[in-house]
Amino acid sequence: MENIKDIIVYASGVNPEMEKTGKVLMSKYEFGKLLGQGNFAKVYLARDLRTGDNVAIKVIDKEKVLKLGFEVQTRREVLTMRQVKHPNILRLYEVSATKTKIYLIIEYAKGGELFEKIEKGRLCENQARKYFQQLIKALDFCHKQGVYHRDLKPENLLLDENGDLKIADFGMSTFLEAHQRNSLLKTACGTPAYVAPEVVCRKGYYGAKSDVWSCGVILYTLLAGYLPFYDNNLMVLYGKIYRGEYSCPNWFPLDIRRLLARILDPNPNKRITTAKIMENPWFRRGLYPKAVQMKKEITDVADDETAAVKPTQALAQPTYLNAFYILSLSAGLDLSVLFATDNSEKEDFKFTSMSSPSSIVATIEDVACILQMEIVKTDGGMLKLEWPRERREEPLIISAEIFEFAPSFYLVEMKKSCGDALEYQKIMMGHIRPALKDIVWIWQGEK
Repeated sequence: MENIKDIIVYASGVNPEMEKTGKVLMSKYEFGKLLGQGNFAKVYLARDLRTGDNVAIKVIDKEKVLKLGFEVQTRREVLTMRQVKHPNILRLYEVSATKTKIYLIIEYAKGGELFEKIEKGRLCENQARKYFQQLIKALDFCHKQGVYHRDLKPENLLLDENGDLKIADFGMSTFLEAHQRNSLLKTACGTPAYVAPEVVCRKGYYGAKSDVWSCGVILYTLLAGYLPFYDNNLMVLYGKIYRGEYSCPNWFPLDIRRLLARILDPNPNKRITTAKIMENPWFRRGLYPKAVQMKKEITDVADDETAAVKPTQALAQPTYLNAFYILSLSAGLDLSVLFATDNSEKEDFKFTSMSSPSSIVATIEDVACILQMEIVKTDGGMLKLEWPRERREEPLIISAEIFEFAPSFYLVEMKKSCGDALEYQKIMMGHIRPALKDIVWIWQGEK
């Protein structure tokens, strides 16, 4: 693992007491009020002087970190937050340091902790499902990157100004390379009421499975307003967790009970995965609220071979590409000029990716949700994204299709199916392309 010194930009000539209100860090960030503090760190509200946006600055005391033995935890938090970039994960913008302090410039979650909502009482089913959907999708993304959080709980789930969930505090997380991901983890960590049975047993555990268990505890707590496993005696608590001993309130619907039973299965080999959770009908409810009414509109403008189907239908397997088509994608040998006779045929964006098809689809869906675009899947293995229609004579519809070059190497083609070409270019270049950077290997035409 990298040394903490290798990932920090040292800010020269900085006053160690700069975190007082009104002081400026690196000529970029103006400190505001104190938001909270722990054993070795304080978190301040700050303003980005370049953009005017609010950020959070976590000020870590180096001496306390070393004294309390949290050097590895601090290094892990920085490295992991740099690794995972997802709409529902708290974003780390920048890191700097003085001789005595480390400064983490982080996305500001204005809505505070999810825990604060639970303290006021249980959430309604739709609200709990929304947070659970965002949690699972972000966690699935982390696991695909080999990152396991290991301390999921409502206190580590924040809300932004729009009420969207953000996973925070990766201090207990771990990262495994692809060839290590079938290895058992040994370090027992996490908060007692949320840890999985296999972590309690200290016999080794899989990070993905233990994270899923914690998500089940969180879902139960959101819906019930209290924990499924609780006792003042820690050993009694661990006994309940080990046996999977809990009961659901009588107001829990049957579909929720069934999902919880699959998540809170004390046998990790039988426990459901994040991928299977995302296929669950209760989980998927409300993900595509406007897709059904799009059917006729999409069909009217779609190619003859594509027809709108139910949004819950899985994408077909990626189309396999022949060698001639692959050659035509080369920046130095673009053969499309031999065939294109209409400018509309050139209104497409292509990129190659080494992410899995499910990860590509999930990322595109996340981007569409952020942009408040309506989503529908077709039986031809294609995603259709529709931009809101206000003040337009016709909708802007963007299609996305995945083609397979070879195992673990894919081409994604995004093109305009309907709508204004100038608006399409503006949305693709200004919003969609930047948001897809984490799954893009290279865009067509770029070196």
